[in-house]
Formats: sequence, C-alpha cells, structure tokens
Amino acid sequence: MATKTEAAGKVPGKIPTRNDTPNNGKAVSIGVLQGALVDMADLTNSTKQAHWNVKGSHFYGLHKMFEEFYTILNAQADEIAERCVQLGGIPDGTTETIGATKRIERYDSKLLDGLDHCAALADRYAQMAKELREGIDQTDEAGDADTSDLLTQVSRELDKMLWMIEAHLQGKN
Repeated sequence: MATKTEAAGKVPGKIPTRNDTPNNGKAVSIGVLQGALVDMADLTNSTKQAHWNVKGSHFYGLHKMFEEFYTILNAQADEIAERCVQLGGIPDGTTETIGATKRIERYDSKLLDGLDHCAALADRYAQMAKELREGIDQTDEAGDADTSDLLTQVSRELDKMLWMIEAHLQGKN
C-alpha cells in the first residue's frame, strides 16, 4: 500500500508530479540526471572549444565534426534536463554548478592541433559514456526504466561519436 507521499507523487525537496515512477526511482534518477546534465554541458563546451580552435591539416573535417557533435550533445543535455523535470526535479545547468560539480577532467583551452583535440576529447567522451553506463544501472535498479532507456540512448550516441573521434587517432604515435 502506498504512503500518502507516494500516492501524491511527491519526492522530498522536489516538485510534486503525477508521474507514477516510484519515489525512490525518482530520487535516484534525478540525482543521476543532474550529474549527467552537468557533465554533458561541460563536454558540449569542451567540444565547442575544440571546434573554435582546431588547427592543422585535419582542420576542415574536424571543425565540421566537432560542430555536429556539440549540436548533438546540446540536444542530449536538453533531453536529460527535461526528463529530470518530468520526475519533479529542478535541473541546474548554471555555469557555477557545472564548474563546481562536473566529474570530467578540465579541458586544456590552449590546445590547437586537431589530433591533440581528438585525444583530449576521446578521453572525455569515454569518461562521459562510462558515467552514463553507471547511471543506466543505477536508474534501472531503482525502478525507472524510462530514465535508464534515455541514458542508454545517449550512451549509444556518445559511443558512436567516440568511435569517430578515435578513427582520427588511428596510427598516431
């Protein structure tokens, strides 16, 4: 039998919603989604940094690829934030929160060479994908299959982008 709080769809400290995801699932998912949002925003900004500053013989292809990737990442961040809201959370993607809570290593703003950007981004895309896979397991275990599914979709997209970045690094010493 559901408690009064569960019946009302309330998660403590969150906005009430009629979404019937169990409250524990909501709480776990909101936390996972917030972490993913912060890291996704940071990864988007790192990819923009690479797009703006890439130099070298691979310039044109990498410039276009990085632009495509940050557009995709931005859309994924939006999906993540909107799922958080659907569960009654209040996503925080402010610059201050990103700087204070991101889990991805700081991007070197002085990079210029295209393959150096690829190496730096590959590390960060792989780290983000790992964080997402951990979130997939956490949200699934908490009973929120929808959030787990969303994170799986985002993870697949990141893996594809990582593969494309790594293809540029093949044969690099």
